Amino acid sequence: MRLPLTELHRVEHNVLERQFWAQFPVERAVAMFHHDGEQTRHILYHIKYWRHPFLATSLAACYAEELQKTGFFNDIDAIIPLPLHWRKQWKRHYNQSHYIAQGIRQVTNIPIYTKVVKRVRNNPSQTHLTSRERIENVKDIFRLTHPEKIAGKHILLVDDVVTTGATLTACAQELAKASSVKISVLTLAIAAHTALPAVEGDGCETSVFGIPLME
Repeated sequence: MRLPLTELHRVEHNVLERQFWAQFPVERAVAMFHHDGEQTRHILYHIKYWRHPFLATSLAACYAEELQKTGFFNDIDAIIPLPLHWRKQWKRHYNQSHYIAQGIRQVTNIPIYTKVVKRVRNNPSQTHLTSRERIENVKDIFRLTHPEKIAGKHILLVDDVVTTGATLTACAQELAKASSVKISVLTLAIAAHTALPAVEGDGCETSVFGIPLME
């Protein structure tokens, strides 16, 4: 109950959507809560590193129930969890994004697609990289393997947290190679210092939640 909720789903053309506009053809983009403090850090660490992925399912189900009231899922055909490289998944034993997708499916019955896009390169951690370094780090790390499965469909791409959005963008750009596909994004958290690349002359804001974008 004390989570710092974003309420982004209540804002038309919210700031996260606008920052993705120049990166790929995004329909909608939402995040459940702000990642800004010890409390949310513990939640995300439990989900991602401390082998409590069921927390992701519970949180995603709660968020899905709220979003469903607004019609957010009405035209979405499938959910795609952001893929992990097989080496990282073998080490972690699970993909936390898949548990998020399961929570959404519990509420919406939307199918989960796990074999449409593949992570083909085990890139280094993004944690200590600048926003520009993150973009270079995720170049060509995904490959669309079955474009026919999502052609003409509206896909919901899900992940645990968006910081610069570089990894989500790299995956979405690969998905966008499918014919007439539409893409929306859902994450559990958005970092308070989110620093998506600013777009010149496109009317996009240069801050997220009032915080200037970092170089």
